[in-house]
Amino acid sequence: MVGGATRTAFECRAIYRLAARSLSFAVSILAAAVLSLTTAAPALADNLSDALVKAYQTNPQVNAERARQRGTDENVPQALSGYRPQIVASLGAGLQAVRNLLPDNTIQSATLRPWTIGVTVTQTLFNGFKTANNVRVAELQVLSGREALRNVGQGVLLDAVTAYMNVLANKALYEAQRANVQVLREIQSTTKKRLDAGDVTPTDTAQAEARLNRGLADLNAAEVALAISKELYTQVVGAAPSDLAPASPVDRLAPVTQPAAIETTNHEHPAILGAGYDVDVAQTTIKLAEGSLLPQASVQASASRSVQTDSSLTTTATSQASVLGQINVPIYDGGLAASQTRQAKEVASQSRLVLEQIRNQSRTAVVSAWVSNEGTKIALSAAESEVRAADVALQGVRREAQGGQRTTIDVLNAQQDLTNARSRQIMAQRDRVIASYTLLSAVGRLDVHTLNLSTPDYLPDVHYHQVRDAWHGLRTPSGQ
Repeated sequence: MVGGATRTAFECRAIYRLAARSLSFAVSILAAAVLSLTTAAPALADNLSDALVKAYQTNPQVNAERARQRGTDENVPQALSGYRPQIVASLGAGLQAVRNLLPDNTIQSATLRPWTIGVTVTQTLFNGFKTANNVRVAELQVLSGREALRNVGQGVLLDAVTAYMNVLANKALYEAQRANVQVLREIQSTTKKRLDAGDVTPTDTAQAEARLNRGLADLNAAEVALAISKELYTQVVGAAPSDLAPASPVDRLAPVTQPAAIETTNHEHPAILGAGYDVDVAQTTIKLAEGSLLPQASVQASASRSVQTDSSLTTTATSQASVLGQINVPIYDGGLAASQTRQAKEVASQSRLVLEQIRNQSRTAVVSAWVSNEGTKIALSAAESEVRAADVALQGVRREAQGGQRTTIDVLNAQQDLTNARSRQIMAQRDRVIASYTLLSAVGRLDVHTLNLSTPDYLPDVHYHQVRDAWHGLRTPSGQ
């Protein structure tokens, strides 16, 4: 009896030593998964800057917005065309059959080939300042469009950061759950051996099996989340993720205080600046509508030559040239211009209210981003402390279990607490980086220049200057 009890004690210690080795292996894998988000990465790994460069260059959303902006640039030369003359050339030629009945009842017939050529030049002298206001509206639309492009670029870069960190975090979570399942398999195996030895009850075996199944479910969920995050990364960045390097927060690039962040947003955020240009567009549109109430003046010069092949005519060719001036003074148009003016004033009032709304929304976004960023610092610090405490607790439970003072479920619970703590730490590290970039986007500074990315900045004014003074040509410019 004593020998049997001694054998059981030895078996228990051996089993717990095996479980301890498995748990140590799991802890090392979990620690490596967490460190993969914060420590230096291999030289061949893709880093966050590389992902942002790819997204900036290839993302369809930002490229579509650039094409839209290039189309908006064309509004300026279209408006400038109002200053330029309109030249129209005309040419007419054909066959004309003539059959004449003469007084002596004889019939005279002939086939004529008349033709006419002419050119007309029309130049607007005054159109109620419509051309000038059209140019001003087009230029303001270009400026507003550039801010919209900047805003879309910020959103794409933030999406790329989020996708990058999600892949990094989900990969770490997957490794953590995989290590957890490996440990749970070892625990289940040792528990069955202890059951055969009569050291534990079937309840312990059922607990180990239940915990293993829970771990398998968690592993499957982590694998699904990782696959989805990889596909979203490919969609945003334009390339599938490989080995991703750790990323760091960018607090150094953001304002140091919340009031400074709000002030920066009011002066730099593209949504606010774009809404300001939209107000200017609406104000200028009022003047454009009022121009319909003013006189219109133009001058027209024309030259033409007509040739007739009818030999019976005394004149076979006619050449004409003329210069005509014309002034039109609107008297009454049924109330159209007045209605358009009132409408433009209401639209201008709406645009001012929209500007105020966007300012309030941007301020709320900055405050929320600031608070969230500060909150992630506290959450990360708490998660790190929780991991350290859970690690110490696990080591203690393992030693007590080896001494027979703890059961298998105690070890399982302590190990699960550590796994959960490390999972929360992984998510806190992900949230910490994303929150810092979100704050940078909220203040309007999430761009290539601020992040110092190794890619040329897209310059929308290059295309603008290429087409602004173009008088002709159907080819799109070769520049940006």
